[in-house]
Amino acid sequence: MLPARRRAVEAACERAERVAELEVQVEQLTEAVTSHAEVDQAIGVVIAVGGLRPAEAWDVLREVSMRTNTRLRLVARCLIAWPRTRELDPVIRAELERQLAQRQGSASPVATEPH
Repeated sequence: MLPARRRAVEAACERAERVAELEVQVEQLTEAVTSHAEVDQAIGVVIAVGGLRPAEAWDVLREVSMRTNTRLRLVARCLIAWPRTRELDPVIRAELERQLAQRQGSASPVATEPH
């Protein structure tokens, strides 16, 4: 192969690899933005249900995720759907109630029905 042709082929291969890398990066960033929005919405649900400040609601969300061994994004999706479906996974619900009761200084579960 001629040197000029070889350089052109190598350059085209490098561009194709770079495009593939950028496509993966765009996909990951898109998923991250979506996930972040879902987490923010779930924080809003916890704020509304528990009467907490945003930082406290974030802590509740994180604790529910860790203590139920459920990915944060899945916990967030469950909490976002809860007001619409009126259903919440019993394990997530129990831990949410426990976390809210703990932060509100009460030993009894709180009413955790979305409005």
